[in-house]
Amino acid sequence: MLILAVDTSGKYGSIAIARCGPEGGCELLEVVPLEGGTFSAQLIPQIAALLTKRKFSKHDIDAFAVVSGPGSFTGLRVGLSAIKALAEILNKPITTVSVLEALAASQTNYSKVFAVLDAGRVEVYVGEYDLNPVPIMRSECLLTRQEMVSAVGSQKIVTPDKSIADFANGVGLAVIEIERPQSDAIARLGWQNLLNGKTVTPENLEANYIRRSDAEIFSKPNL
Repeated sequence: MLILAVDTSGKYGSIAIARCGPEGGCELLEVVPLEGGTFSAQLIPQIAALLTKRKFSKHDIDAFAVVSGPGSFTGLRVGLSAIKALAEILNKPITTVSVLEALAASQTNYSKVFAVLDAGRVEVYVGEYDLNPVPIMRSECLLTRQEMVSAVGSQKIVTPDKSIADFANGVGLAVIEIERPQSDAIARLGWQNLLNGKTVTPENLEANYIRRSDAEIFSKPNL
């Protein structure tokens, strides 16, 4: 099965194409980075260029894996809208993957981890995951840094953000700092979801922002 994976949730993004088999393994064919701030202009042309380079057409894609959040509101909308349209036109399945899940899945030596991303405003996105050995989400939420300290306790934190790693080290938390997962990790996790029947229809594809947008936070109520 040929899977196209897309991540436009962060400052930088990526797309990947992978060939996955029924026993769960995936052969990564290529990852293409995307520059932040121009996802809307880059995404579809880069997908087309990648397919052409690999001598595929859009009709060869069997399924889509896309990051649903958390992250940039604008970036997530770009990625999800593109996949929604492609999947609807091609009548192919979609599965979604959380960035926090991808962070947790990078750690295979632990039974439980807290995946953490900087959310700005002295807040963090926190995902609690059991690893058995695939990630099983217990919760995903938005916390202040101090609330994170209480929630994590003695458990391991995994994060790609140096500011979070430095803060965690400073308050005595056990932290693992890694590179932010790219779309190859999204493709592999997406394939596991597909094997387990975890798909979403284009009309039900939505972002998992975790936090409300600024427009929602600062809008005045109608009187």
